[in-house]
Amino acid sequence: MNKESYLEEKIEQLKEACHTKGMRVTPQRIAIFKEVAKSCEHPDVETIYEAVKDKMPNVSMDTVYRTLASLEDLDMIFRVDNQLPKARFDADKTPHHHFICTQCNEVYDIFLESDEEINLPQNAKKFGRIKDVNVQIRGICNKCIEKK
Repeated sequence: MNKESYLEEKIEQLKEACHTKGMRVTPQRIAIFKEVAKSCEHPDVETIYEAVKDKMPNVSMDTVYRTLASLEDLDMIFRVDNQLPKARFDADKTPHHHFICTQCNEVYDIFLESDEEINLPQNAKKFGRIKDVNVQIRGICNKCIEKK
């Protein structure tokens, strides 16, 4: 599937989720979601705002914050990590994990090979039903290592 088809499919999923929850499908909501969905860089709020503002000069930072919160409520995006200095967002809901550089705060996707799996601790299920698993690995990325 090419990038354009992928984005179109994600936008249709957003429209369906909005319809199910009785939310309006606004141009701002679509534009903000599209910025998160098309990026592999896990953009922060300011990056999303700047990209959307180029296309919609009247959009406010408050609109971006509120829209990102509503997209999280719709389960269309998620915050990558609450310990990063700035909230970073991901719209890729396929099972994957993240490597987070503790030097530059870059976030990298990690997809398991078809024969790999994450072994959860045996007692994890005693707390409730597991919805998904997102492992976050912290370390120093190759770019930062090469800079030294």
